[in-house]
Amino acid sequence: MSTILTLDALSAPLRALRLLAVDFPDLPAPVVDVTAIYPDRLSLSVHASQGGFAAFEAWRAALGIDPDTVDFHVQCDGRTGVLNVLAQYGGADLELTGYTTVPAGVSRSRAGVAA
Repeated sequence: MSTILTLDALSAPLRALRLLAVDFPDLPAPVVDVTAIYPDRLSLSVHASQGGFAAFEAWRAALGIDPDTVDFHVQCDGRTGVLNVLAQYGGADLELTGYTTVPAGVSRSRAGVAA
């Protein structure tokens, strides 16, 4: 027997999104994802066209997330760098992800948080 979630089950990430909109209206607009698969999670992602890692860093700094908790990896295409971190905000699990193009010749190992 499966249980069908109601919209109320997504109240934590939706509340967090509302708080973010009030607290940080001037930050770059991310791609927002709320899903019944992870009902307590709000996922925000920023892409190179939105400032890439600079936009990620703006969000990370505004949320007070320690840079040492950020994971860096390069996707299997070897051209897309990814920063990812999980944190708490407004009663929800917050996943922040940044994507950008990795220039040729740049090390593809964790080099810390890029600015």
